[in-house]
Amino acid sequence: MGQSAPWPVNETERLVAVRSILSLGSGPTPELAALSELAKGVFDMARAAIHIVDEDWLRIAHQAGIQVSECSRDISICTRVVLSNDVLVVPDLSAHPELRGFPYVEGGPKFRFYAGAPIELEPGLTVGAFCILDTSPRELKLGEVESLKRFAVLAAALLRLQHANFTMSLAERALRDAAMTDPLTGFYNRKALSALVDSQMYAALQSNETFGALYLDMDGFKTINDTLGHGVGDRVLHEAACRIRDVIRSEDIAVRMGGDEFAVFIPRPAGSHVISKLAERLLEAFRQPFNIDGRLINAPLSIGGAIAPQAGQDCVSLLQSVDEALYQAKKDGRDRFVSRAI
Repeated sequence: MGQSAPWPVNETERLVAVRSILSLGSGPTPELAALSELAKGVFDMARAAIHIVDEDWLRIAHQAGIQVSECSRDISICTRVVLSNDVLVVPDLSAHPELRGFPYVEGGPKFRFYAGAPIELEPGLTVGAFCILDTSPRELKLGEVESLKRFAVLAAALLRLQHANFTMSLAERALRDAAMTDPLTGFYNRKALSALVDSQMYAALQSNETFGALYLDMDGFKTINDTLGHGVGDRVLHEAACRIRDVIRSEDIAVRMGGDEFAVFIPRPAGSHVISKLAERLLEAFRQPFNIDGRLINAPLSIGGAIAPQAGQDCVSLLQSVDEALYQAKKDGRDRFVSRAI
């Protein structure tokens, strides 16, 4: 492309800033859309756009007017703006010795005029350009150049705000997830029942589909704690969670209900056989003793199971059904699966 300047020495930091924008993944905001639409009208151009230049590609944050596709940064005029960190105005692209051969100049939409101002996410970190283009040669007055710079400043401010909001939402989500997570097993805790399970169960039943649940209790766990100590008991629980995680499907939801009791919720099972087979696999996994520092510890499971809507229309009713089934499994001799309304 014959670029007149090398990539800046802080290119790594610049790309980190670029990725912080591109990771948003939520599409253009109304504010960015309004800004490019406003610029198109103010400058009376065929196109106005907010472009982000990453390590290989020109990304379009928003464009108003003529719509073009993203392209390699090597054939993007905005790349020159990033390199120079300065305004670039080309009155007639068809007369430019290097740019006249670019695809969107030589071919459709046959752009003739370009002007772009750098967008700095932070001082010295130019992530892209605010550009205006037309299909006829144009001149840009000094006052219009200053206005274009202001549009770039506003675009940078909106991108910073968008990124800050996104980061804040991630932090809030992380805090919420931490509040719903059991630190020993990594499973959800009981708080997830109302925050997560209720909504998934409601969605399944509203779609006339089913929602299954298994209630797991480790037989003899109290004896492990009493005779070997809570430290060993915690290690057994951690290993138990690993075994459960290895058996259940990725879409299933595992919850530590408390102590040595777990629940596994099965969204939209294809049939009752899915619940039964999952329970049998869990029983088999727990029939193998736990090896804690060479000590073999037996802690098989008793499991109760049920499916909504047959076993209830809400999580409370479903849990009551699986709890009753679990009680029956223990009464019948433990190390077994008993179902309700499957």
